[in-house]
Formats: sequence, structure tokens, C-alpha cells
Amino acid sequence: MPTLLLRLAAPLQSWGGDCKFEIRKTQREPTKSGVVGLLAAALGWKRNNDEGLVHLNELKFGIRVDQQGQNIVDFHTVKGEKSYITYRHYLSDAIFLAGFESEDKNFLYELEYALKNPVFPLFLGRRSCPPTLPIVIGVRDCGLEQALLEEPVLAQRSDITDSLRIQLETNDSEVTAICPDVAISFNPKKRRYGYRKVKEFYINLVTEVDTEHDALSELG
Repeated sequence: MPTLLLRLAAPLQSWGGDCKFEIRKTQREPTKSGVVGLLAAALGWKRNNDEGLVHLNELKFGIRVDQQGQNIVDFHTVKGEKSYITYRHYLSDAIFLAGFESEDKNFLYELEYALKNPVFPLFLGRRSCPPTLPIVIGVRDCGLEQALLEEPVLAQRSDITDSLRIQLETNDSEVTAICPDVAISFNPKKRRYGYRKVKEFYINLVTEVDTEHDALSELG
């Protein structure tokens, strides 16, 4: 099955997570509901288009963490009848490879076109987090897991040997976690989310470095 690959990178990202009153945390990686919201915005769908979300939720979703970034906290003082401080968590300088797998290749091409020509502004989790370009990498003629394993690393890495974390949506027995990030409705009056199963694993990354250097070659 084909897979649409996306590059999710920005100075700041913030992906849902555990939000309690004044403290708004972020997950370590993009949530499915957050990236589905990105697709819906690109397509020009309104927040009450619950039928459209069903189609997007059928896409199999996966993430490869190419650059984890740093977790930073920003705080705001809100003044009213009573002043209080809110704490908002962000991922700084993170880079993710995201993928959506589908049997419908034409739909993936439709999503690819929409992301390159979005109807509504795109952001990575919050409106204060616009993405850097390019977002679209392209459609690959292979399944999601294979695409995440084979795509070249998006980040510039100086270490010779390292590992990359992959989180993959799954229906098999290898379940690492159950994530409550399937968007059933984005209606601001009654947002609803469902659950999905994911497995998480690491792959070794080996970068070959040429240690041979001829200092006089530039003089030739």
C-alpha cells in the first residue's frame, strides 16, 4: 500500500497531551489528531466536518523521530478579575518524519496537493507554531513501516552511530501504548476523541564517515 510522507519541523511545536487548567503539556511526538487537523485545514474543512474526519482517521499513521528537540516552557500572566499564570510546553527545533498509509493512492495525492496549496493556515499543534517548508516529501509505493525505515534522515546529525524512535499505529499484538488521540470531532463546543493502539521501537542508524583526507588535494 502507498504511503504519504511529511516533514514536520518548526522552531516550536506543541502536540496536545495532558492539559490541566493552567498547565498545557506537549507529547514527545506529533499526535494523530494534530496531524489529521493539519490535513483537514489544508483541505479547507470546517471544524464541524465529522464525516470527513472518519475518512482521515482510516489512514494508518506513523512517526519517526529524526530530531527530538528540547522541551521548553513558556508562561503567560492572564489578568482579569483574578490574575493567574499559565504554563505552556513546546518542543523546540524538533524534526519528525510522519506517514499516512492508505489503499486509496488518489486520496494521498489529493492530500499532497492540498498541503502544497492549503485553504487554511497550517500549524503544528498550536496556531503559534507555523511549520517550516517543505512539509510534503511525497508518496512512496510501499507500506508505512517500510517507508519510515527507508527514508533518509531529515536532520543533520554529527554522531556516527545513533538510533531513531518510531511510533507506528498497529492492530497486532505488539502494542506498546494506547493513545487517546483519534479526533472524532473538532467542534469547539464538544470535542471528542477516540483511542488507537501503537507500537514503539528503535532502529539503529549508522552513518559512514570518510576519515581519509588529503590536505594537498585543494592545491591541485
